Amino acid sequence: QVQLVESGGGLVQAGESLGLSCAASVSISRLEGMGWYRQAPGKERQLVAIILGDSITTYADSVKGRFTMSGDNAKNTMYLEMNNLKPEDTAVYFCYALLLTHSGKYEYWGQGTQVTVSS
Repeated sequence: QVQLVESGGGLVQAGESLGLSCAASVSISRLEGMGWYRQAPGKERQLVAIILGDSITTYADSVKGRFTMSGDNAKNTMYLEMNNLKPEDTAVYFCYALLLTHSGKYEYWGQGTQVTVSS
């Protein structure tokens, strides 16, 4: 069982920056994958950034060059740094974790944190 708790959402103006954190209940080095998704009102949840296994981080085209995902093993925390925010970035942001065990793959989600970008 992995628990994920996001923090750092809020209201900002277009062009500003905001950082999100996701504290995991396990060492993030144990995770097969981790990432961030977002869901805007009336829309499906979409990928923002993800890293799986030993691969490089993949970003959605809409956030490339503006968002950066990182992790701190010592703090069991992953981050999403968001720069040059746009109104279309407004959404609830969820962190995601994938854990592999001898019994299978397990996906976990945080509770979500609201990010609102005003124009």
